[in-house]
Amino acid sequence: MDTFESLVRAEFTPKNTFLNTASNGLLPARTTAALDRAVRMRAEGISLVPLYDEVEAVRASVARLAGVPVRQVAAGTSVAEFGALIAAALPAGAEVLTAEADFASLVNPFHMRGDLKVRAVPLERLAESVRAETELVAVSVVQSADGRLADLTAVREAARARGARVYVDASQSIGWLPIDPDSYDFLAAVGFKWLLGPHGAAFFVVPEDLGALTPLLAGWVAGEAPWDSCYGPVEELAHSARRFDISPALFTHAGLRASLDLIEELGVAAVHAHDVALADRFRTGLHALGHTPLAAPGSAIVSVPGLGGHQPRLSAAGIEVSDRAGNLRAAFHLYNTPADVDRLLSTLST
Repeated sequence: MDTFESLVRAEFTPKNTFLNTASNGLLPARTTAALDRAVRMRAEGISLVPLYDEVEAVRASVARLAGVPVRQVAAGTSVAEFGALIAAALPAGAEVLTAEADFASLVNPFHMRGDLKVRAVPLERLAESVRAETELVAVSVVQSADGRLADLTAVREAARARGARVYVDASQSIGWLPIDPDSYDFLAAVGFKWLLGPHGAAFFVVPEDLGALTPLLAGWVAGEAPWDSCYGPVEELAHSARRFDISPALFTHAGLRASLDLIEELGVAAVHAHDVALADRFRTGLHALGHTPLAAPGSAIVSVPGLGGHQPRLSAAGIEVSDRAGNLRAAFHLYNTPADVDRLLSTLST
């Protein structure tokens, strides 16, 4: 019987200490093989139609991870495009509540409308800041800059009490942090970080009623019968969230399907326990070195003020982390080990 460790070691052979999953994840061996097969189909003139089945397999896997029926999942390329659909559906003057300094792809579409009232508050005050005029709360489940977790239970309760909906960006959480489907109305995320897929795929989860959104980006794939919707206006939109699909990056979805298979095989609960244990080991080691990371309990991302300038030196030593506004950001995922943590701490101590 395969163990967590044996499954992971069979898939990853990094040549350095990679602690930067918050920027992009490593590709498993099965994913690079799937990409190679898909590219060869194109090179050899083989029909790519079977690759659309990979899109549907990704949709089904994401539905399982998000805890929703598959009909509520749309496939696209970026978080921003889906946020724009929500922004376009809001009435003029509507208030959108966001966390201060949240990721641009989440918040920017609401600012681009020009006639919405976008209000930003500290993350820890998000729930208490929902008011009667708030139409939407938009927040990242895990903050990209420092790994802090939003209190989605409190946010959802406050939003429900005032008739607002909740839109979350799960790009920095899905794949390692279990998702409560009752904690959001809309969810978007990219597939190239913690889900370990290639760049170019994102997904969007909508409510059962499809959220009263207009599929402004709809092309032929948004039809109930896509292959009968290639010419002229689409006569019948898909009866599911597929009406919000963007023409898919087929090679990317072929790779992402393989990556999602691995995530599901390992289990998000096991990945969560592994990742957070490593992050906590790093936090403990930092305190021993006299450094205080930003408080983000339960997160797989650790941000350390004042150490961002070490990033070039660490990279030269074969340790990949990020510099975010002067903070060193390390992100721990399933392919990392205690030895990776100790190597980073040792290098920081010199």
